[in-house]
Amino acid sequence: MFKEAVYHRPKNNYAYAYDQETLHIRLRTKKDDVQEVILISGDPYHWIDGKWQTNRLEMNKSGSDELFDYWFCELRPSQRRLRYCFELNDGKEKITYTEKGFFETPPIHDTKFHFCFPFLNSIDVFDAPDWVRDTVWYQIFPERFANGDKENDPHGVLPWASQDPTQDSFFGGDFQGVMDHLDYLENLGINGIYFTPIFKAHSNHKYDTIDYMEIDPQFGDKETFRTLVKECHKRGIRVMLDAVFNHSGFYFEPFQDVIKKEHDSKYKDWFHLREFPLKTEGIPNYDTFGFVASMPKLNTENPEVKAYLLKVATYWVKEFDIDGWRLDVANEVDHSFWREFRNAVKTVKPDTYILGEIWHDSIPWLQGDQFDAVMNYPFTDASIDYFAQNKINTKQFSNVITNVLHMYPETVNQVSFNLLDSHDTPRILTLADNNKDRVRLLYLFQLSFIGTPCIYYGDEIGMTGGEDPGCRKCMDWDSSNQDQQLFSFVQQLISFRKSIPAFGNRGKLQFINDDNSPNSLVYEKTTDEEKVIIIINNDHKSNKVRVPKLANKSCKELFSQSEQTFGDDVTIELAPFGYLAYHIV
Repeated sequence: MFKEAVYHRPKNNYAYAYDQETLHIRLRTKKDDVQEVILISGDPYHWIDGKWQTNRLEMNKSGSDELFDYWFCELRPSQRRLRYCFELNDGKEKITYTEKGFFETPPIHDTKFHFCFPFLNSIDVFDAPDWVRDTVWYQIFPERFANGDKENDPHGVLPWASQDPTQDSFFGGDFQGVMDHLDYLENLGINGIYFTPIFKAHSNHKYDTIDYMEIDPQFGDKETFRTLVKECHKRGIRVMLDAVFNHSGFYFEPFQDVIKKEHDSKYKDWFHLREFPLKTEGIPNYDTFGFVASMPKLNTENPEVKAYLLKVATYWVKEFDIDGWRLDVANEVDHSFWREFRNAVKTVKPDTYILGEIWHDSIPWLQGDQFDAVMNYPFTDASIDYFAQNKINTKQFSNVITNVLHMYPETVNQVSFNLLDSHDTPRILTLADNNKDRVRLLYLFQLSFIGTPCIYYGDEIGMTGGEDPGCRKCMDWDSSNQDQQLFSFVQQLISFRKSIPAFGNRGKLQFINDDNSPNSLVYEKTTDEEKVIIIINNDHKSNKVRVPKLANKSCKELFSQSEQTFGDDVTIELAPFGYLAYHIV
């Protein structure tokens, strides 16, 4: 047995409270090394006649990646406290893994040897808003979605979609334009809108805030925004705004005061300044987003800055009833600030969704005291590499996604923000070299995956675009240019997600690939009541796939709605880039 690969820790993603009564326990072992794992556990104070009273529970293999197997079990300690160890069997030897190391037999004579979950305190249960689990998001870059009010157009505005966008072009998108197309969004089936920044700013992207308490006048005014939120809520659509608290814009009044008054400015401690005068051209002599001089980094450890930003955070929730905050460059802001941010926002509206923009492993922010979720870029990268660009094979893709699923507790995975592209990346159709068959597979996997998916505006009708600014084109409202078949396909997947619990966020995912069909992906989504088995051919050639899990099963194929009963040996032939989804009740 390869003991060096065995790993557990009684916190984070390896042992956590799933709800107020239930613990989830995970263990990691070397891939294909261990045949069986038994969890030995008991209440540390439950002794009879000098013997510690323990239970044995077989753990299930919940997945494998390139290097490791992952084991899982769920239990409900009677007294909400637990000591435990793991009995591992590789077919040749049986050993016990404890907090103190490995033993030939379980050291149940003394509980101090064992891993400890001291007490399941209700307040420590990860508590993300329930509504997020059933939300399909639609990301809108307000300047480019629709121009509904010519009266608030900015200076130098261009006719809608009259040319490709540039870094500094304006086309006049606004809130009225969004309201004019709420029927379209409702018809698509989305029930959440994520807006990139809407506050007063100099640029078209608005990530260089001038005034956090004011709507940018090119989008409308506060009453227009209030009406927009109310109209969205009438349709069951939640609204999430973008908070740029890592840095302000160049024309933010406190920063302008520092430029003018230098040492004498009362705002000099609002920023991370190294010397005067400030160098606002080239590489700045103050901290910024990247090396962008027009985006000076805010000092969130400063009490005045903290008070100001927390006022902003609560104001838009309290006054306009928004439902979520997406936090830009979230990992560069101190943890202490985010803890106070969460407390302030949740006090005003407990079910506000708090989403951090972090591109890597984010467990330090997902302990229940800061964010509800992060943007799931590991999912994004793997999906693009596999479906859009064919850079990795099925085995590699399954390994990466399995690793992603085990990075965080299930409670976090269920609200993780799963995007395929955004205003920061090329569009998926462009990434897929204009192959819409590949885009369909991307959407099928995304919308049947665990978490809360997000569609970038215009992707659903086949819009293209490369890196910024190409990915920020004007929404094409000419129906003759829209791919209505792709729209209908996305609409259908959203409908499946809403109506079939196993297809959507309620189903646990496990890969059941056929190793003899290396370009085919097979996975099952399972609840206690039903199962969906999805089969995808990620290849320009037809392929045959063996699916033993369908043997002797009667089911409905979701896309054709045809009933089917299988025999003992199930081999399915899929057309190039074909897909099937079998629903078993």
